[in-house]
Amino acid sequence: MHEIDPPKKFRWKTKKRFKLQRMREKQERKAANRKDPRRLGIKRKKRQKFATAEERIKYKLEKARIKEALLIERLKRYEVPKVQGPEVKPDDLTGEERFYMKKMAQKKSNYAPIGKRGIFGGVILNMHMHWKKHETVKVICKPCKPGQVHEYAQEIARLSGGIPIQIVGDDTIVFYRGKNYVQPKVMSPVNTLSKKKALEKFKYEQSLESVRHFIAIAEKELELYYRHIALYGDPNDRNPLSILDSPTEKTKESGNLKILRKQKLESTSDFFSAGLSGTEADSSNSELSETDGSEHDNLSLSESDSEDDKIYSSDDEASTSKTQLSDFKHERLERRRENLI
Repeated sequence: MHEIDPPKKFRWKTKKRFKLQRMREKQERKAANRKDPRRLGIKRKKRQKFATAEERIKYKLEKARIKEALLIERLKRYEVPKVQGPEVKPDDLTGEERFYMKKMAQKKSNYAPIGKRGIFGGVILNMHMHWKKHETVKVICKPCKPGQVHEYAQEIARLSGGIPIQIVGDDTIVFYRGKNYVQPKVMSPVNTLSKKKALEKFKYEQSLESVRHFIAIAEKELELYYRHIALYGDPNDRNPLSILDSPTEKTKESGNLKILRKQKLESTSDFFSAGLSGTEADSSNSELSETDGSEHDNLSLSESDSEDDKIYSSDDEASTSKTQLSDFKHERLERRRENLI
């Protein structure tokens, strides 16, 4: 059956129409993203290189302050004039009635939540829907800052006409509809934000809070940088003697002492080298003198055998070298010494 005549709900799913639908959805997403607070601010440029940390912090501070001003301007669009809601009659509840209402509210499980959007038309509408069958309703505000519950209680009482009976903890308010309650024709007040606009307002408020937090941190960082410069000097004008900080008086004195010690060590090393060379020369001279004396004594002992030496030297001059002669003389002297002993 589908092959012959497809139903009307599948007719648009041709290739061209499906493509058009996807394009339409993409445009809607882009339009929604235009209102994203993250898109506010100066257009991002290429990554800049800063000479000092001070320039970098100041540049970020300037950008953050511009974004803060833009967010404040954008939040002005969501301001709603405070118009008085239904007339609230004075509270004529006795102590017993108030106690009874509190107990009934604790037992019952009906509640109206307040989320991140805050108070808008849907919250008031929800309360009136609960008041159809119940006299009390609990309003639970979950992302609630300390002290914000009382502000919410006043605002809801102005818009809905209910009477706040009790505030439980930091996030729950009990409202009583009143004795002569009549449900209004328009349950959602006109002078309130819609669900969509309330969410947009919340995003801008959250972004503004984070920007202000960043500005406070950046200012503190800049102050610490100035303190560091006052104590240790500019890091760009650092002395190469010190690695981390500019040299103080102590470091200068220690540096001078190190240089003097090096000079002293060099001078002492030169003195010792000169002394060693002198002693080596003296020792060599003494050794030479000792050898000369021994030779003289040996010659005096061998005067009697000088004739024999001359004969042997004349016979062996052509056949033996100087080394052999010295060996021969040495052996001859040893023999003579043995004879004398």
